[in-house]
Amino acid sequence: MVGDPYVFGGTSPAGFDCSGLTQYVYEHTGGGKLINRTAEDQFLQFRAISHSAARPGDLVFFHETSDPESYVYHVGVYEGGDYMVAATTYGEGVQLQLFTWGGDTVTFGTITH
Repeated sequence: MVGDPYVFGGTSPAGFDCSGLTQYVYEHTGGGKLINRTAEDQFLQFRAISHSAARPGDLVFFHETSDPESYVYHVGVYEGGDYMVAATTYGEGVQLQLFTWGGDTVTFGTITH
């Protein structure tokens, strides 16, 4: 899906936003798992884990502050190391990128282990 366009509210390869991408990935490549639609609701659905416990396919959540209970405004699919795949912005679309730009506002979550 890397290279697919960014579309606000998008939930298909025709265009994704961040949580539309993660929802699509879990439904179509994650064994048909249905997950919530928004980044915040996905955060609330998933079990918090440490970066060291994260496995490819888990989610990377971006919070408004370093408080891990603060609002989640962005989400991506963890790829390992310091990388994730995420629907970024208009003109950039779905990309493999470092998540370290989020600094201490990043948490990880799983529903698979």
